[in-house]
Amino acid sequence: MMFKLFFISFLFFLACNPKTETSNSLPKNFEGKVVAIKDGDTFKVMYEGKEKTIRLEHIDCPEKSQPFGNNAKQLASDLCFGKMVKVVSNGKMDRYQRLIAEIYVGDINVNKELVENGLAWHFVNYSKDNSYAKLEIQARKNKAGLWSDVHAIAPWDWRKIKKAKNKK
Repeated sequence: MMFKLFFISFLFFLACNPKTETSNSLPKNFEGKVVAIKDGDTFKVMYEGKEKTIRLEHIDCPEKSQPFGNNAKQLASDLCFGKMVKVVSNGKMDRYQRLIAEIYVGDINVNKELVENGLAWHFVNYSKDNSYAKLEIQARKNKAGLWSDVHAIAPWDWRKIKKAKNKK
């Protein structure tokens, strides 16, 4: 009986206290101004007078030192630097305490634009969203952006190679 009472109380607590914010007091969805583009998939957005770092969900752009890395950063900048954007998230943070989210400028999904233009991979290790897979397949067929290079290296492999070289 005591267990049932505890369980019902716990369910009531969860129902009355939905988690709508991340651990650093950010709401899941908010609007803010993009004040920096660190690389193709990492932005800084001003929200309530503070810079918040956003890591684009579902995608991985080439590293800055990698071919097409600067192109990804430039497209991201062209799309949203200095603009008000909508940040849509499930509230999860990555290991660097960046909010993982999709960013919209009006009706444009910046994450998807990067994949469609061949400047990002669908990050299948962290995303099961088939719409990103379809965009990547189309970009590959069109040889868009990085897909014009038959030897394009995924950023996660690039990072492993770089890390192995640094250990030597």
